[in-house]
Amino acid sequence: MQEFFSLGFENTLLRFAVCMVVNWLIVHFLYFRKSHRRDFYFTFIIISLAIFFLVYLMMGMDRGKATMGVGLGLFGIFSIMRYRTDTMPVREMTYLFVVVCLSVVHAMADSLGIDDNGKVLGTPIMELVVIDIITIAFIIVCERMLKVETSKLVQYDRIELIKPERREELVKDLEERLGIKVLGVKVGAVDFLRDMAVLRVYYDGKGDNEVDNKLKIRNSEYEVV
Repeated sequence: MQEFFSLGFENTLLRFAVCMVVNWLIVHFLYFRKSHRRDFYFTFIIISLAIFFLVYLMMGMDRGKATMGVGLGLFGIFSIMRYRTDTMPVREMTYLFVVVCLSVVHAMADSLGIDDNGKVLGTPIMELVVIDIITIAFIIVCERMLKVETSKLVQYDRIELIKPERREELVKDLEERLGIKVLGVKVGAVDFLRDMAVLRVYYDGKGDNEVDNKLKIRNSEYEVV
């Protein structure tokens, strides 16, 4: 055990600390501020921690001969995994991919092995910091340039207003009944037998709440893409 720690475990703890701080900043200030999804907040942080130590221990089995194949193998494992409870939205999947990537990069930073003098060869900590800064910067730019639209599904009873020429009346009625500023409306399935239509309403808001993300209309034919 002492020999294992002598292979630069202090450097590993530093990289782990940097990794967790960076992932926390991304999740807390960039993701959670808009989505307010506590369930995914927990998932991202715990997966980040688990992936880091998993990759680190896998690399520790044979540090001198370690290759990127270990990391690619992990992505192969995740490619066949899926969450069977709720469908994960694209934005959440993107953030999950980012935190997993950063965890793998930080864990594999010293994968080049040990030289003849016992010195740990690997990526200097400042290079990792630069990678983290570039990643955060690109996320900030994309979040500001491509504003995520907040939306919710609505089962609507006044189907006479779904006609294109009565769009203004439809928007006004939705704003009065929902108490939100409607930015756009998409019409999905229409049920003339029950005088009901399914609408996806885009509105000005801080972000989807957990109820809007989890509740689904029972019949799949009513889904609005």
